[in-house]
Amino acid sequence: MTDLKPYRHRFPLTIVQHAVWLYHRFPLSYRDVQELLYQRGIVVSHETLREWCIKFGPLFAEDLRHREPRRGSRWHLDEVWILSANSGRAKSAS
Repeated sequence: MTDLKPYRHRFPLTIVQHAVWLYHRFPLSYRDVQELLYQRGIVVSHETLREWCIKFGPLFAEDLRHREPRRGSRWHLDEVWILSANSGRAKSAS
């Protein structure tokens, strides 16, 4: 299966997306991400990573905003606490 390459870019979109995700998801510098990619056999400069984050970061974020929620991703409230003004103690409403 061939991966799409953005126009005038050397690496496939999945590599660019992974690098941008690493930078924004974890407290890593561009040089840290560069080192992680180098350990996987991908040689890229920290300046290229910076340009990717500027160019592709908003595009990936927009794509995430428009994704449909996963099925079964509902949250159920387990317990509710109500603070009563009369008694100063919290009471369970369940």
